[in-house]
Amino acid sequence: MITWFKLATRNLFRNGRRSLFTVMAIGLGFAAVNALGGFTAYIFTSLEDSYIHIQGNGHMSIFKKGFLDEGKLDPTRYLLNEQEVATIDEVLAAHPEILVSTPELNISGLVSNGEVSTIFLASGRVSSKVDVIRSRSRTKVGNMQLFDGQPMTDEQSNGVGMSQGLADQLRFKQGDTVVVMAPTVSGQINALDGQMLQTFNSPVEALEDKLMLVNLEFAQNLYDTTSVDRINVLLGDGMLTEPMRATLRNELAARGLEVEIKTWNELSTFYTKVKNMFDVIFLFAFLIVFTIVVMSVINTVGMAIMERTREIGTLRALGVKRRGIVGLFALESMLLGLIGSLVGVLLTLAVWSSIATLEPTWIPPQITRRIPLEVYLVPREMLWSLLALMVLSLLAASLPARKAARMEIVGALGHV
Repeated sequence: MITWFKLATRNLFRNGRRSLFTVMAIGLGFAAVNALGGFTAYIFTSLEDSYIHIQGNGHMSIFKKGFLDEGKLDPTRYLLNEQEVATIDEVLAAHPEILVSTPELNISGLVSNGEVSTIFLASGRVSSKVDVIRSRSRTKVGNMQLFDGQPMTDEQSNGVGMSQGLADQLRFKQGDTVVVMAPTVSGQINALDGQMLQTFNSPVEALEDKLMLVNLEFAQNLYDTTSVDRINVLLGDGMLTEPMRATLRNELAARGLEVEIKTWNELSTFYTKVKNMFDVIFLFAFLIVFTIVVMSVINTVGMAIMERTREIGTLRALGVKRRGIVGLFALESMLLGLIGSLVGVLLTLAVWSSIATLEPTWIPPQITRRIPLEVYLVPREMLWSLLALMVLSLLAASLPARKAARMEIVGALGHV
């Protein structure tokens, strides 16, 4: 076997220029696929982290049954009351896998500057618990301040955050008094004064002139209720999301609570759409690389067979069987795939190192500020790419090699 490897290696260097171009084609294809794969992994991780940690939504959310289907038309009918929230908190507290659970109440109404009013949509949350969720972020964005002004705190219960478009529309500045009006759960109109602490940019352009952030206490006082519409749950390990959902569903049902538990990826439809899009892009990129590699190897092996026809005849005359000829050329092409993949690994590391050193920035979807652009190293994908390219190289050489092995010995020896 060692002799065959020596022969295959020497044959690669007989036409070094052609082998070099084939190796570079394979290496560049490897680097392109894995750089795209690393960027895709960065996108997926960032979107997941954005929804779970940066936006403070956690790995799953617990709703009263029917809220997601009918809650938009009649939200007050499907709120979790104080007793139900206490029961849910008791069940959640029994699981050490759960790091944080926090209630949330989404409200809508009118916001006014004393002269004009416009509609708003707001999330009422416990600021301290949201900060704990955000502190668990795994990305660089989690360490960035994505608002201008003061942070929301539990102590300042009347504090309000406002999207930049809404603040500009009503000509609010930080520290101004905000008048917020909304119907209570009993149908009466209520109004509260708030103090604008911060401005932020909406991740959705259509909501740039409508979004607000308030404390849970402020939202409950405005609606005149102690209920909430959901409880967000953060786990210590995201891999436990599905098992924990099943466990909590059974335990809460045993307590007589009719609830729905949705995971983060079910609630984040944007993540699902982006993932599907990048999966298609990655498939097209791999098909392009597949075509380049196969054509390069076929060309290299085909030219080698034409140049070495008399050599093939000599080997056959010396007793080498047809499968030996096929095996020799297959081994040469596999070595091309291996060397090309190793070059691709070096090129991928060079791309990763360059981006890590230069630290370019960009504005991705659902983030309105410039953030660091990254390309992750994904060893598993690199290993699969290496194996795939070696197999592709092997298969690409099999057809011309089999044809060469079937040549008549006399005809091969007399080939000019």
